[in-house]
Amino acid sequence: MSEDVKVRVEHLTKSFGDLLVLDDISFEVKKGEFLCIVGPTGCGKTTFLNSLTKLYNVDAGKITMDGKDIDLKKNNVAYIFQEYSTMEWLTVEQNIGYGLKIKHFPKEEAKKRVQNVMEIVGLTKYAGYYPRQLSASMKQRVVIARAFAVEPELLLMDEPYGQLDLQLKYHLEDELLNLWKKTGTTVIFITHNIEEAVYLSDRILVLTNKPTGIKRSMENHLPRPRKVSDSEFIKLRNDVTELIKWW
Repeated sequence: MSEDVKVRVEHLTKSFGDLLVLDDISFEVKKGEFLCIVGPTGCGKTTFLNSLTKLYNVDAGKITMDGKDIDLKKNNVAYIFQEYSTMEWLTVEQNIGYGLKIKHFPKEEAKKRVQNVMEIVGLTKYAGYYPRQLSASMKQRVVIARAFAVEPELLLMDEPYGQLDLQLKYHLEDELLNLWKKTGTTVIFITHNIEEAVYLSDRILVLTNKPTGIKRSMENHLPRPRKVSDSEFIKLRNDVTELIKWW
């Protein structure tokens, strides 16, 4: 196995009763890569992530990290869901530090990490606030900061900005990219928003409709920071759009 391969998915297959959802999916994710996965609505993108984290048992196939079977008890994996997952009874600072507390990080080390990520996502002055006092976008910043605080080997994100307006999305996407660059975390990001995929990714994996397979893997070499109005950005966005049409 190549040393730069972080995650390898081999022949992943998943059915619900007679409905075949994931059909013999195989691909690799490089260490530190930002991979976006797109496809038609309902094609099984979330099922894939849930299979990766073993929330679902798969019918066939193998998922490895660093050459070994993925094990959430051993591997440092973080998962950001579509729904806000802040803990309402904890402050912003306590929410962000929760994973570090669970992992029994030394208090000073944990405090330093929490302060660092709060600074990056602009939450320092809200450290003592509770989620009920925050806007939707600020809650999502808390969730992202909490994930990066533990410096995961692999970060899984399932349409985390789906409920936010366009301006807020771009702002949070820039913060996400800043955290990703600083930590070198490998990211698998599920989205139905093609423009978002082009803006964020190193590579885009385009899925088919059910039974879901991989239609194409597309490298994204656009220079950063990216502008949605650039002709090359628009061309790649249009190319991906053509690939995921239903017909």
